[in-house]
Amino acid sequence: MWYVVDNVDMIDTPALLVYPDRIARNIAQIKQMAGNADTLRIHVKTNKTPEVCRMMLDAGIFKYKCATIAEAEMLGQIHAPDILLAYQPVGPKILRLLHLVKTYPHTHYSCLVDQVQTAQDIARCFAGQNLRLDVFIDLNVGMNRTGIIPSDAALLIGEISGLSGIRVKGIHAYDGHIHDTDLALRTEKADQVFALVEQVIRDTKESFDATPVTVLGGSPTFPIHSRRDRVECSPGTFVFWDWGYRQMLPEQPFDYAAVLLARVISVVDGQTVCVDLGHKSVAPENPLPRIHFLNMPDAKPLAQSEEHLTLHVPDSSCCSVGSVLYGIPVHICPTVALYDQMFVIHQHQYTENWEITARRRYLNY
Repeated sequence: MWYVVDNVDMIDTPALLVYPDRIARNIAQIKQMAGNADTLRIHVKTNKTPEVCRMMLDAGIFKYKCATIAEAEMLGQIHAPDILLAYQPVGPKILRLLHLVKTYPHTHYSCLVDQVQTAQDIARCFAGQNLRLDVFIDLNVGMNRTGIIPSDAALLIGEISGLSGIRVKGIHAYDGHIHDTDLALRTEKADQVFALVEQVIRDTKESFDATPVTVLGGSPTFPIHSRRDRVECSPGTFVFWDWGYRQMLPEQPFDYAAVLLARVISVVDGQTVCVDLGHKSVAPENPLPRIHFLNMPDAKPLAQSEEHLTLHVPDSSCCSVGSVLYGIPVHICPTVALYDQMFVIHQHQYTENWEITARRRYLNY
């Protein structure tokens, strides 16, 4: 089996395993699906790791999106050319972003805004250093967590376009609420979102120095939006893939490239075992099951606590204490953030570790 590690006794559990050959295939696949690397602005929230991002840079993907200052700094450290902080910085985050811009001049940074006050605060900070930051207007197209209502975007752009210290470069719209398994229905809803974005651009085109850039679409909708002109798409989960998206998006042909390793730590009875994979080891925001074991597909979770996961199995005699389980989490992105490092597997051998640098809140700034 592709996931089996021959020298697994060298790895303590729980552990996050990654398989670079499969990551490389996923990167090649995303480029093929997008048709052109220029249409991709890859979100790094999933991997948070310099080595994985370097693999994408080596593949000719030069534009990135991130959610935290630490992720933005990690990308600056590896000389990623173009980074959008897909988060409206407020309070100390504005100064932290300014430090990144000054420290990593080889990298072009930008961020989101959705209100006048924040734009004014950013503009004042950057103008004070004789700098100008590109900003994207964040639209609320259905997620209802950040962003301005599309019908109000023209007013916002008009109020902030003249501020020194910032330049309104484009539009950002995240449609993560669209994740229908039916591709036709997903496409219909994505088209409706794009119509909102198009209307904003039509209403505000005279406020832009150049044709505005549109950043639109995560993993569920990027194949739809990538066919549009002047749109950059931001999938991120594809590098590792997970159980949730495999079931939700069956038309997307990515390989599992990250696996959780666990061990049986107790045999409770003839049909119950306990493994060392608690809330602190796999993203707990979904209901059970939160992980599916490749080498024990019949195992069903009974309960989970901070360090323990009890499983119902057909016959516990096949699960002696110390038995190794390989599992695919339902949601890989927050699962990665629970680990300090990845164990790298080449041709069934554990060979090295990659630090998950940007799981931290602070690097240098």
